[in-house]
Amino acid sequence: MQSNPYKTPAAKVADRAEHYGEVKILSAAGRMGRVRYIGYGVGMTLVMYLVIGLFALLAGATDLQFLLAVGMIVGGVGMLVVMIMLTIQRCHDFNMSGWMSLLLIVPVVPLLFWIIPGTQGTNRFGNPPPPNSTGAVVLALILPLLFVVGIVAAVAIPAYVDYQQRAAQSMESQPTQ
Repeated sequence: MQSNPYKTPAAKVADRAEHYGEVKILSAAGRMGRVRYIGYGVGMTLVMYLVIGLFALLAGATDLQFLLAVGMIVGGVGMLVVMIMLTIQRCHDFNMSGWMSLLLIVPVVPLLFWIIPGTQGTNRFGNPPPPNSTGAVVLALILPLLFVVGIVAAVAIPAYVDYQQRAAQSMESQPTQ
């Protein structure tokens, strides 16, 4: 008996698809990669500034200054809680306990959460985080852009003011006709 070369294979094929963990912003469970951690941190900061700005507008329009204080407290506490949850997930990504997130209070140490790579594959905290979305990458790129713009502004603005002062002095010292 001759076998048919066009017959469907009879062997079982295992599902080799990569399994990813779920992205949860308001949870301490799961894992979060570096780019998403930076992007969500920048995004949360922008949202907090927006909340504080809205409360400042309301406070200015209604002449109720306590609204500004309430807005700042609500925005600050909300951002702190979310950042702690994000940092716990970031710790889980490099297979450390969430208690390492307490290092957020030590100056400069939080930059380590941006540098330390996550573990490859599954670890004791679950499957690896999903690939970064375009939104997370864009939010993460805002931070270096702000640093560059800030440095350029810190150099350019004083130089421009000095240029204006020297131009005004030279105009005053020229004789009029």
